[in-house]
Amino acid sequence: MLNFLVKRLLSTLPVLLIVSVLVFLMLRLTPGDPAAVLAGDAASTEQIAQIRTSLGLDRSIPEQFFIWAGHLLQGDLGQSYYYKTAVTTLIGQRLEPTVSLAAITITLAVLIAVPLGVLAAWRFGGWLDKGLMAFSVLGFSVPVFVSAYLLIWLVSLHLGWLPVQGYKRIGDGIGPWLYHLVLPAITLSLVYIALIARVTRASVLETLGEDYIRTARAKGLPEVAVLMRHALANAAVPIATVIGIGVALLIGGVVVTESVYAIPGLGRLTVDAVLARDFPTIQGVILLFSFIYVMVNLLVDLSYVFFDPRIRY
Repeated sequence: MLNFLVKRLLSTLPVLLIVSVLVFLMLRLTPGDPAAVLAGDAASTEQIAQIRTSLGLDRSIPEQFFIWAGHLLQGDLGQSYYYKTAVTTLIGQRLEPTVSLAAITITLAVLIAVPLGVLAAWRFGGWLDKGLMAFSVLGFSVPVFVSAYLLIWLVSLHLGWLPVQGYKRIGDGIGPWLYHLVLPAITLSLVYIALIARVTRASVLETLGEDYIRTARAKGLPEVAVLMRHALANAAVPIATVIGIGVALLIGGVVVTESVYAIPGLGRLTVDAVLARDFPTIQGVILLFSFIYVMVNLLVDLSYVFFDPRIRY
């Protein structure tokens, strides 16, 4: 297990290197000049050139990359072109809202989707099963921003239950913190619920046909024990896998959700940085997202040992 863990941690280095190279090249090769954005429409060519020189954008692309990579190895993600602040400081300031939204979304999705998937498999072909399949198709078909505006209209504007936009830090109290995150978390969790519930249904449905399920029922075990201790426990590996895969959907959804609900998190920071052509900020946030995604996949792999003792690394 320790050897596997060390190898997987070391394997993250080439992954992050490839991601950093690709992101760096894509930003430099796409149209748009950060110096022109910072200078404004009324700036002269000489002023734009001075800004490019001050930012180091007049150097060759390989030279820019090696300078940035050298700072990165020292834990320095550079300074934001737009905010004039260290990227690490910006990320630290914006981390809490994004982590809060992601944590509530994942918790909400798992608590709703897994029981729904188990019940749909148990009542295969019934109204609950058909309803879940219809919801899954709808959840995947409707974009996040459409769901967000529909929920804002219904829950906030029409019913007046929850705020339209904004965020309260957890230091201001658990109540206000949750009050401002419930609606964005519901919006973001819809796709996630559809994904997890569908995979849970398929996995549990497959295990319900196994011999050990018939044996458990023959012993007179309650149906709840059969479903939870035998069917769900043996279907946990694919469910854990799809939860890890769903992190990629979550990262993409955070960007849209934070923009719609005006949450000052990393997603909103990414959008603002893209519009301002703020290269260091974009590179830093994408590297952080990539590292989180790799670590989540590592945790999912390690969870297999817990769910299925037959698996060994």
